[in-house]
Amino acid sequence: MTESILALDQGTTSSRAMLFDRDGRALRAANVEYPQLYPRHGWVEHDPNDILASQIAAAREVLSSDAAGSVVALGIANQRETTLLWDRRNGQPVHNAIVWQDRRTTGTCDDLRAAGWEDEIRSRTGLVIDPYFSATKIRWLLDAVPGLQGRAERGEIAFGTVDSFLIHHLTGGRHHVTDASNASRTMLFNIQTLDWDDDILHELRIPRAMLPEVRSSSEVVGTTDRTILGHEIHIAAIAGDQQAATFGQACFEPGMSKQTYGTGSFMLMNTGDAPIRSSHGLLTTVAWRIAGRTTYALEGASFVAGAAVQWLRDELGIISNASETAELAASVPSSGGVAFVPAFAGLGAPFWDPNARGALLGLTRGSGRAEIVRAVLEAVAFQTRDLATAMQADSGINLTNLRVDGGMAVNDVLMQMQADALGCPVTRPAVIETTALGAAFLAGLAVGFWKDTDEIAQTWRLDREFLPSMADAERDRNYRGWLRAVERTRNWVQDDE
Repeated sequence: MTESILALDQGTTSSRAMLFDRDGRALRAANVEYPQLYPRHGWVEHDPNDILASQIAAAREVLSSDAAGSVVALGIANQRETTLLWDRRNGQPVHNAIVWQDRRTTGTCDDLRAAGWEDEIRSRTGLVIDPYFSATKIRWLLDAVPGLQGRAERGEIAFGTVDSFLIHHLTGGRHHVTDASNASRTMLFNIQTLDWDDDILHELRIPRAMLPEVRSSSEVVGTTDRTILGHEIHIAAIAGDQQAATFGQACFEPGMSKQTYGTGSFMLMNTGDAPIRSSHGLLTTVAWRIAGRTTYALEGASFVAGAAVQWLRDELGIISNASETAELAASVPSSGGVAFVPAFAGLGAPFWDPNARGALLGLTRGSGRAEIVRAVLEAVAFQTRDLATAMQADSGINLTNLRVDGGMAVNDVLMQMQADALGCPVTRPAVIETTALGAAFLAGLAVGFWKDTDEIAQTWRLDREFLPSMADAERDRNYRGWLRAVERTRNWVQDDE
């Protein structure tokens, strides 16, 4: 069996495992879905044991007896910000995981802003104050579970994003670690000092004893317990899923950008070894830390992308599978004036409005399923333009090409819409699962499977390039219509509701 790297890609709706060879080709893949829990409107949870079981099941599926022995190392990419607390002694969660989409801590965020923390949070962490991030979710859990604050202060409780929880269990409880890219998404990590920020911890009454040790994104942090995957395998990489996808797209030079279409959509631009503070609603984040060098990125996050297609399928019932959207959207010349704003969980960058809600606008008696489906795809493309416009303004770098990946990137109609909305080429790689590929690359670097990023960049292969075909006047007119629609969804949820 060819030597390979195992990538664990733990996502919001499923856990994936993939084996990659030295050419960056996928040898095997497995995907296991797990339940989504919605205990109240605006609340989203996962059972941590479902996350763990699904990820182990996917890994075991790709690791046949011959494959397991050929695995040189494994890397982990994970849904970010999702917050888990567990008992250090037995690894058992004390509550369901609170997912990144969850909005229950909007009030706590309002209190932080009222206390004057907005500029300090942005300056120290690169983030805006929002329920999206882990910090206020931790505070909610410490308040909600009786006696948990005291247990946390005594060092009995561990906090982690999904990567930390997986590593705890994969190593038999021996390690409590994360990496700088995941730490930078908690709203507790100072991206200048590269350490947990004691002032923010004090304000939120979060004990430092709960927090994982922050390691590099590419280094051996532990070894899997033999009983779990059949072999002891070095865990040699940790990265948040969007940072891993950026690495998997070989965006190694400042200015290179990628967009991932998953449950949400996420654009990152490599800004090199200096963080750029955004004045246009973006986030400043750690892209990765390797061999003592930190690479930063500007990031824009739209909370709903693929989730809007799931809504068409599961709630409206107007499609039976995601692949139908391309044909339906192409069956009409336009959306007929229909606009869709997918603010199911509020608006992310660059608007940051947790009280916005989704809307279908411009409906007429002639509006049918094709127009609605087309409007949903257009919304995904327009959200990307929102992010690109802000990113260019913050960085001073014109976007000349966008590398795309994720499940929706296989939709040729959407990718052409994206090129038209941006007015620049959109390039899709041959390996579309770049999150897993990035985790594999980071792990391979740590153990010498790949020599350096130059060697990795040579493995990036083009599948298709989409060129803009729309006149500038039409592009700008369509975008103005999108912005009008967005404005009508703002601040929809009032304080007394």
